[in-house]
Amino acid sequence: MPVDFETHDPGDPRIDLSEGTNARRLLEFLLETPTVGYTPAELAEETGVPRGSVGPTLNRLESAGLVRHKEPYWAAAEDDRIASAAASFLGVEAAADAYGDDWYARNDGWAEELPDLSDEERD
Repeated sequence: MPVDFETHDPGDPRIDLSEGTNARRLLEFLLETPTVGYTPAELAEETGVPRGSVGPTLNRLESAGLVRHKEPYWAAAEDDRIASAAASFLGVEAAADAYGDDWYARNDGWAEELPDLSDEERD
């Protein structure tokens, strides 16, 4: 992921958990079975994350307190941050499922059809 070189802080614990990122894919998979540990090779196979990216990504997730490690296995962490991440993922997915294909999403120019109410007299 490209970064702004001038403002990048390598010690910054924030992790990009946007949909489609390696971190998101690994964390979502681990959250499905939070008490089960997986090796990096198993995680690569299950998630499609390239094997060379699994280790560094897991290390970043561990630094952020989102996963735990007992050599050679990795699992989701057991604290409130994980519950918050899981709720966030589920909330976004639920909203997308419920409203992702609504009329407004299918009709880009809907806002252009709204009347201009700024010039009307007020009662």
